[in-house]
Amino acid sequence: MKAWLPALLRLAVLALLVVFITSPGWFEPLLKPLTENGAPPIYNQGSLLTLTLQHLRTVLVATVAATIVAVALAILVTRPAGAEFLPLSRSLVNIGQTFPPVAVLALAVPAVGFGEKPTLIALFLYGLLPIFENALTALTTLPGNVMEAARGAGMTGWQRLMKVELPLSAPVILGGIRLSVVISLATATIGSTVAAKT
Repeated sequence: MKAWLPALLRLAVLALLVVFITSPGWFEPLLKPLTENGAPPIYNQGSLLTLTLQHLRTVLVATVAATIVAVALAILVTRPAGAEFLPLSRSLVNIGQTFPPVAVLALAVPAVGFGEKPTLIALFLYGLLPIFENALTALTTLPGNVMEAARGAGMTGWQRLMKVELPLSAPVILGGIRLSVVISLATATIGSTVAAKT
């Protein structure tokens, strides 16, 4: 009988969150005691729902771009012709995690101006490392007997990549993408310091 209680509680919290996103003004009386010097409890920078959707869009664009570049780099360095680029590729993707996001924003603003673009650059750089490392790990640890069977079946390198390697690597690559999305969701909030709508 009490098994439905946690589900009901989760549903109530979700409903409360939806109401807060769509009508934050209703919560002003609750938040007013937390402010000082007559500051408004909720700054009206636009609809919270619109800002949330813009935040998610920024994360999506940066993650898609990082995924394309990181997976392409991982494929390149796992081929015989591109194996010598592995140290360079690793160094490039590690640069994104070396600098704090605020420093990336500070460097990007003079180059591309204020708004969403510096935030996209910071999120793109931060998203490369987990996707690249997971893709590299997945592509280099494929079962040898499966790869040998694909070669024995007469598949070309492109066919092996598309029909064997990438499908087998997909769960690990998706794990890297998921980690990148989590990092980006948290990091994208700093975009508001350079006038990005988040």
